[in-house]
Amino acid sequence: TGHGRVFAVKYSPRGDKFAGGGEERVICVWSKDGKLLIELKGHDSAVLWLCWSKDGAYIFSGSGDMTIRKWQSIDGKELVVLHGHTSTVRSICLSPDERHLVSASEDCSVRIWDLKTNQQVGDPLLHDDELLALAIPSDGRYIASAGLDKKIYVWSFEAALKQNGNQVRVRAYIAVVSINSNWPCTMETRSPTGS
Repeated sequence: TGHGRVFAVKYSPRGDKFAGGGEERVICVWSKDGKLLIELKGHDSAVLWLCWSKDGAYIFSGSGDMTIRKWQSIDGKELVVLHGHTSTVRSICLSPDERHLVSASEDCSVRIWDLKTNQQVGDPLLHDDELLALAIPSDGRYIASAGLDKKIYVWSFEAALKQNGNQVRVRAYIAVVSINSNWPCTMETRSPTGS
């Protein structure tokens, strides 16, 4: 496949092709029957996360080189490079209206990017340790983030865009994992003032 270890694979919205990326720093786009269509080159480190725009025209990638990139899927042209994270970008999501991209990084932060200006919006949303996962529901009201601090934070997307300080985080879920238990995961909910 040309990737070495593969860290990310995503189907296009129509399901007619898929993209994969990994330690070789290249994103390959294949037809659904496995024919290599195009290679996207530009990252300086492993590609760890991919997502497609709803119309399939664009691919977004997050990497160990601390950047997020936007590519044209038809010809592989690199359109935008977003800089701001200070460590590996582990997860990215597009907002349902595709006006914003949200990223989570090993620098302990979630960042929101305005895709019209290609600039960061608001202050970083912070965890106590490296972030590994990110999700946005279909209504776009919240951002959920999780990482090595064993916490899932749920943030108000609207408040984050308006930079409303402490009102951004609406819930903190503390995951307690025990490998010796029949009930390996429990959740505790805390108010925004809790950590």
